[in-house]
Amino acid sequence: MPAPAASPPTENRRLGILLRIGATTCFAFMAAMIKLGYEAGVSTPELVFYRFALGLPPLLVWIAWSGNFGAWRTRRPGAHVLRATIGLTAMVLAFSALSYLPLAEATTIGFAAPLFAVALSALVLKEPVGRHRWSAVAAGFIGVLIVMRPAGENLPTIGLALAVAAAFAVGCVTIAIRQIGRTEGTQTTVLWFTFISILLAGALMPVFAQGHAPRTWAILIGLGFFGGTAQLLLTASLRFAPIPVIAPFDYSQLLWAVLLGWAIWDTQPPPSTWAGAAVIIFSGLYTLYREQRLGVAVRRRPEEI
Repeated sequence: MPAPAASPPTENRRLGILLRIGATTCFAFMAAMIKLGYEAGVSTPELVFYRFALGLPPLLVWIAWSGNFGAWRTRRPGAHVLRATIGLTAMVLAFSALSYLPLAEATTIGFAAPLFAVALSALVLKEPVGRHRWSAVAAGFIGVLIVMRPAGENLPTIGLALAVAAAFAVGCVTIAIRQIGRTEGTQTTVLWFTFISILLAGALMPVFAQGHAPRTWAILIGLGFFGGTAQLLLTASLRFAPIPVIAPFDYSQLLWAVLLGWAIWDTQPPPSTWAGAAVIIFSGLYTLYREQRLGVAVRRRPEEI
């Protein structure tokens, strides 16, 4: 039996919000590290491997801090393998999309993941989804289409396809987490996902691994650090505040994506990207509002993706 996790602390919404903002900031910097890694000639298998291998220390610190030393124990290894396979696929797609798209556009399309999760929850889990949430999902997808047709600029079709596929895959991960979360704790799920991903990506390293310049290694270390730290902060935010309070701050990642894109690549999103982002964000917030109002348990846990 898994060791019991530490008791949750007293609710502190301000701290929860600050932790959530810190997490989204780290995710934005992680995305920037991915793009810089591609520009430095790092392959996708390498990026995925180092994301997990170099992000493992923060994860182990988190588990040690919580005192849950039995987090590795599970009675459902097959379910973890399936969840890890879906999650790893989502990550490969998201990483690959960043090699083609600007940070802002890739980030904005990624916000459609919860909308896919709502649709999948109705189709796969047979959860009730009323006309209000279906309308929000439809509006959100219209927002994605707006982003995919930026004014005066044609984004690579393959990049757009990869970004949409990644958002869909993240929606699938959400469904898998809802199912596995009925018996498995968060730390157990994250730990198994990390180790399985290290093994799978590591199996490709003899083919794709190559030597890198010191600057490239610094990028890879940053990738692991920001990814692992984001996971820590995101999970910690859930310990101090309820999801309806902190989830809206996920969208602050777009601001960081725009700033980093401007500072590093001198790119600025066109008005259509802002318009599409506004539609997607409104749809996501309205969906969250409806789920809270209807008393539906919201289980968006991107820290496990």
